Amino acid sequence: MSGNTMTEAADRVYQDGERRVSSGQAWRDYCSILDIAGTLIDTIEAPLDDLDRAEWYRFLTRLMRNGAERFMENSEPERPRLRVTPWRQGINFQSPDQDHLLCEFIDGTHDYVIEGSLGTIPYFVIASWSAPMPVDAGSSDWADNGVEGLAEFNPAALRTTGFLQSNMLRTDEAGKFEIIVSRNNPGEGLNWLPIEADCAGLLVRNVYHDRAETVPPQFDIRRADGSAPRPINLSDVSLNLARAGQTVLAYAHMVCHWWQETLAASENRIVFDDEVYLSNGGVADRYHGFGRWSCPQDRALVIEFTPGTCEYWIFQLCNIWQENLDNYEDGNGYTQNKISTKLPDGTIRVIIAHEDPGVQGNYISPFGHKQGGMSLRLIKPQAPAPEVVLYDVALEELKENGLDALKTLKPVTSGVAQS
Repeated sequence: MSGNTMTEAADRVYQDGERRVSSGQAWRDYCSILDIAGTLIDTIEAPLDDLDRAEWYRFLTRLMRNGAERFMENSEPERPRLRVTPWRQGINFQSPDQDHLLCEFIDGTHDYVIEGSLGTIPYFVIASWSAPMPVDAGSSDWADNGVEGLAEFNPAALRTTGFLQSNMLRTDEAGKFEIIVSRNNPGEGLNWLPIEADCAGLLVRNVYHDRAETVPPQFDIRRADGSAPRPINLSDVSLNLARAGQTVLAYAHMVCHWWQETLAASENRIVFDDEVYLSNGGVADRYHGFGRWSCPQDRALVIEFTPGTCEYWIFQLCNIWQENLDNYEDGNGYTQNKISTKLPDGTIRVIIAHEDPGVQGNYISPFGHKQGGMSLRLIKPQAPAPEVVLYDVALEELKENGLDALKTLKPVTSGVAQS
């Protein structure tokens, strides 16, 4: 395509975006996409109770906040920022000990410089990723395509294309660093985060062990060409409304698909599958296993695993929609390496029940939920993914007989055996 032809095409995209916002069509399309997303709960075949449904509609509003924050507020090509995700935006089994900082790009056209300091955090990883997000998305309507449109335009289909671990960064004596973000290698001796032509942005995962005692790392990002900020225009709004709307639809569809398909065969099991994890924006510094859990009011789940040596691990319960339970705020709903009680041989025992049966281990309350998703994450592991053993036992028997109630039960074994 010649330079003139490319310029003409860009002008048409710009003009189409302007017209769609000026006429109100871009807004109407956005609202229609939200309406479609809301109906996806009807695709769930399993019984849903009132709590599941209440959290679904709250989940949609959180996705709306997420889309608006990421794209309407944080995707100015001339003024990049690494911003923490909005409060309670626990998408995709996000660890409560892990903060996400995001910077959104239109594409990988530009080079960037990140300056920062390590702080005292034990570990962070910064990644670049791509996703199917057309740069001309603002010139078209998407609602008419419904879920099928996600094949072409899907902000949730994230693919990690490069990453840097904090322990691999070259720093000065004060822990300060500089990272070059670019498509071309800047040369030996420099911290380089590679991006691709369709780069959708950057994600920093900050992993805390003890927030109160930790100085977080600092990041400042700028365009390498020194671009000056400019006011927003109609074409920006058209593109970012489309991206924000498709974000709601994409994540709503993803969690429904995961519940129906990806997790369908893993009830009360943990499955480590690198392909599944990495297809969802994961990074290759960890094992992350997923499964369904089911625990009626009169049952209890007893789970045992040995994490081995790793930088950090966490076992967590989530709801059907892959969100952190509301009791995370109270320090429950999960356990991790710094707070867990270990058995003498290093085994971790987790007890999930609607009341504490009083047996030795780490009690997790499902906080009114009878079903949901669960995950076991191990960062920088030094051994294969662990075997996970699960007992499904009557709550009253566990309360009356303690761990002897497990002796006649056949456990469900998963984890490494399912990888």
